Amino acid sequence: MNNSFEYIDIILLAMIAGFIFLRLRGILGRKSGFEEKVPTNFETNFPKEKTANPNKEMVFDDTEKKNFITGAKIAYENIITSFSTGNLRNVKQLLDKKIYDQFEEAIKDRSNNGQTSETTFIGISSAEIKSHENNKGFLEVTVNFVSEIISCVKDKNNNILSGDPKKIKKVFDTWKFSKNIKSTNPNWLLIDTES
Repeated sequence: MNNSFEYIDIILLAMIAGFIFLRLRGILGRKSGFEEKVPTNFETNFPKEKTANPNKEMVFDDTEKKNFITGAKIAYENIITSFSTGNLRNVKQLLDKKIYDQFEEAIKDRSNNGQTSETTFIGISSAEIKSHENNKGFLEVTVNFVSEIISCVKDKNNNILSGDPKKIKKVFDTWKFSKNIKSTNPNWLLIDTES
């Protein structure tokens, strides 16, 4: 008697599976061989250009802006603290060669004069996109940063030359980041700074 119930269960399950298969096939359809093939190298770069003025303007949607600003804040903090310590090794991949050379030169000058920099990065009060454009195949985004930092520069005798090791100061920086549209490298490069 138990064996007959097992067979009935199997038959019912097979009927249910067949019904579901037929419904899915009716809803989703079948391959006819005439479907367009999706190219594997379709454009996924952001931000998208406005068609009205493709050489100058780009559109960031809210998600792209948020992701970019998150990355820009991290880059900003890492670059500031690395410059202060005099070791740019960890942020070299984030710096355009011109900017890297300028920072290296400033670090060498500081070292040659027997000066040391002490910086405590408190945090970023705000980071806002000031402008963005497509410049000859490079996406360029300018960001206004407002940060809070404790910093001072000391001479070889530990005398303070500038800054205050006990005072938080508000710093206003404008940095420009760039990315090659065709590059697979996800990193944006810092290409310009203004204070």
